[in-house]
Amino acid sequence: MRCLAFLMMVVFGLPVVASPFSADVVVLGELHDNSHHHDRQARIVAQLAPTALVFEMLTGPQALANIPGGGSEALETAFAWENSGWPDFSMYYPIFAAAPAARVFGAAVPRDAARKAMRDGVAFAFGIGAGSYGLTKPLNPDEQKAREALQMAAHCDVMPPEMLPAMVNIQRLRDAELAKMALRAFQLTGGPVIVITGNGHARLDWGMPVYLARVAPDLKIVTLGQGEDGVQPKGRFDIVEMTPGIDRLDPCLAFR
Repeated sequence: MRCLAFLMMVVFGLPVVASPFSADVVVLGELHDNSHHHDRQARIVAQLAPTALVFEMLTGPQALANIPGGGSEALETAFAWENSGWPDFSMYYPIFAAAPAARVFGAAVPRDAARKAMRDGVAFAFGIGAGSYGLTKPLNPDEQKAREALQMAAHCDVMPPEMLPAMVNIQRLRDAELAKMALRAFQLTGGPVIVITGNGHARLDWGMPVYLARVAPDLKIVTLGQGEDGVQPKGRFDIVEMTPGIDRLDPCLAFR
């Protein structure tokens, strides 16, 4: 249908309007528990028909268990989603269903790698290629301070301050792993590649696009940040969209 529409535009001289999401790699941010964000992601996936999907929520072995075109229950079981700690799979399934032929890649950082990053540093945990992704260099002091403040707020202001640098290292490791898998997906499938991840990893100023641009500067990257009820997502994005919010309990109530 899209090909027919394009042909009609050419034949009748109508202007061809490119999608704002036209890119080699499209990073679609989210608030993980907001179903409206996943609905929007699924619509964009259907529009772009990517050759590959990269999920923050899946490990490499989980992604290999993908069943192309599989139903919701089959995929949930194949991915062992129930034990993953992520929101209900019913919110994510429409994304898979929107591109049943896309190859699925997992970019989740295994727990042992996260512990290694905390204990031995992010470069050691990432391994070969850490320097290419900028992981052998410290962040500039302002970014380090801002990241630590964000981690403290995310942990209800009860995180021991001495733990904050390690928490930042884990986030850097996740960003670099997302970038590595997005590049691999592009190299193997030719793109476009869509990355499904949280807003924090999608941001242009310090998320995975920074790491991807270091190793693949010629790739065109477009990022989407999604807010709710008029509250902007933190950081910079190419595109910011708003959805309704959802009812959620305050996760910090237990610490008050």
